[in-house]
Amino acid sequence: MLKFVLFRLFQGLIVLVAIYAVTFFLVAATPGSPFSTERAIAPEILAQIEAFYGYDRPTSERFVTSLTNAVQGEFGPSAVYANRTVTQIIAESFPVSLLLGSLALVMALGIGIPAGILAAVKRNTWLDYVPMSVSMAGICLPTFVMGPLLALVFGLILNWLPAGGWFGPEFVILPTATLGLYYAAYFARLTRGGMLEMLNQDFVRTARAKGVKESTIVLKHCLKGGLIPAITFLGPALAGIISGSFVVETIFQVPGLGQWFVRAALNRDDFLVLGLTVLFATLIVIMNLLVDIAQVALNPRLKYD
Repeated sequence: MLKFVLFRLFQGLIVLVAIYAVTFFLVAATPGSPFSTERAIAPEILAQIEAFYGYDRPTSERFVTSLTNAVQGEFGPSAVYANRTVTQIIAESFPVSLLLGSLALVMALGIGIPAGILAAVKRNTWLDYVPMSVSMAGICLPTFVMGPLLALVFGLILNWLPAGGWFGPEFVILPTATLGLYYAAYFARLTRGGMLEMLNQDFVRTARAKGVKESTIVLKHCLKGGLIPAITFLGPALAGIISGSFVVETIFQVPGLGQWFVRAALNRDDFLVLGLTVLFATLIVIMNLLVDIAQVALNPRLKYD
């Protein structure tokens, strides 16, 4: 296992460097400048600003310097927000996005997995048709559609919850539901498929013939193998929750990293774009590693090779 983890971490490091390089050169090739303003800047002042941020040097030299600093965990100052570094912006906003993403993932797992198990156990009954129909509807409604609908119904029409802001526990519910319910639909269908495959195995029929309780069959013999498709989807789900949080945070005015990513792209804040990209890519690499370890733990036929 240690060899497997070290090898995957090495692969992840290569992926992060590749992502950083692609992002850097794409941003560098984008027309415009973070110092472009409506009012003209004196040439000598603009030259001093560009020299301070390193824009007076060749692109290849800037890439090597920025990559070296990124490896040390320092992405430099923001090119748009004065007197603030990228690290400071991330430290202030990341806890909000982490809380929102964690709650959404917990909601997705807490709703989707039990619904999938129930639908598989009660196959071809209303306990199967209703959750699967709801999950299909959830899959068809992306977050940028579900978010405004939830805000309209529960925030404006029923006036049960605040439709925007981040000032207390009640403000967390609608953004979390927008992200969590969408991925709960995927987990429900994947769990149902995995459980149905396990329930159709020969050892299940043998256990039933021996008089083993159905609850024991489901929880002890089938659950571990039936959850493998859902566990496999955790990596893509995390990536989707991270990218979807940009939209959700904008809709509900959540002060997380999503708003900074949008602002950085619009304002051409190169350093902030690079810092946020590396952060999100690192989270996904770590999550995929944990998912691979969980797959081997759930399925003894797999090995760490």
